[in-house]
Amino acid sequence: MPPILSVQDLKVQFKTETGYIYAVNDISFDLYPAETLTIVGESGAGKTVSMLALLGLIDPPGEINSGKVLFEGSDLLQLNPDDWQRVRGKKIALIQQDALAALNPVLTVGLQVSEALTVHEELSKREARERTIELLARVGISTPERQIERYPHQLSGGMRQRVTIAIALAAQPQILIADEPTTALDVTVQAEIIDLLLGLQKQLGMALIWITHDLGVVARVAQRVLVMYAGMIMEESRVLELFNAPRHPYTIGLLNARPRLDGAPGERLYSISGKPPALLEAPKGCPFIPRCPYASGRCRLEMPPLVEVAPRHFAACWEHRRFTPQEM
Repeated sequence: MPPILSVQDLKVQFKTETGYIYAVNDISFDLYPAETLTIVGESGAGKTVSMLALLGLIDPPGEINSGKVLFEGSDLLQLNPDDWQRVRGKKIALIQQDALAALNPVLTVGLQVSEALTVHEELSKREARERTIELLARVGISTPERQIERYPHQLSGGMRQRVTIAIALAAQPQILIADEPTTALDVTVQAEIIDLLLGLQKQLGMALIWITHDLGVVARVAQRVLVMYAGMIMEESRVLELFNAPRHPYTIGLLNARPRLDGAPGERLYSISGKPPALLEAPKGCPFIPRCPYASGRCRLEMPPLVEVAPRHFAACWEHRRFTPQEM
């Protein structure tokens, strides 16, 4: 089956007074129809920037230096503004992390959802209102006839996130990007939003890219996982294999840092020593070196390529042969 989206050698930089920040460094991946692909990593790993780049949403001082984003036979990075209008929101939609910031505080919920409809479809005011009520009901908002008159600050966090989901789904996109959509919500609401998105994905047959730093969410929603660090893909695998047989020391560190139900009372959680690089210089060797207990001289001189270490399992590590499930 051919991919619905193919990202090739994407690189994004931001110009600052002290030089360039190398936010995304030559990443490549494919997304397949109806697949759920998760992108996991610490804050600053390049997860959100890479998704904004493939939507054409990188503004100065950011710039896309190289790469291709292939969708329906076209390179999205070459589209003009009119062509983007026919893709962004209609065929590829985004749910942002902060629903309150994503919504306009001075417009009612109904106006914001109906705008997403009228931008992509020719609808009368009455038709737009009816469709808006249907969409809000579909994402689990009760009494949508009343809620369309409310403003974002009058809604709970969970309801605001449901509104952003309704906006994203208004044109029934082929690809939905969810940027940590449950981060600011309590555990019960998180579970409801996850179930809602997975159910809607199944109903509509969408491909879903889910950005997260929560490995519990990865285990629940994903078929395939990309692990990002310092703007690079360090590991790519099917989800069960990633949990059972990680082949990169950064992935092993993330998995070891999970809270465990069988841990001893008062036991300190494991943490990866050090902190991510500032990315003010282009990495020469592996950017994980300062935090890696397995680093060798070769790691300092040359960035390892992302190679297939097992069927459909890729890792960017010179020492990948050392790692087995038992080492976790």
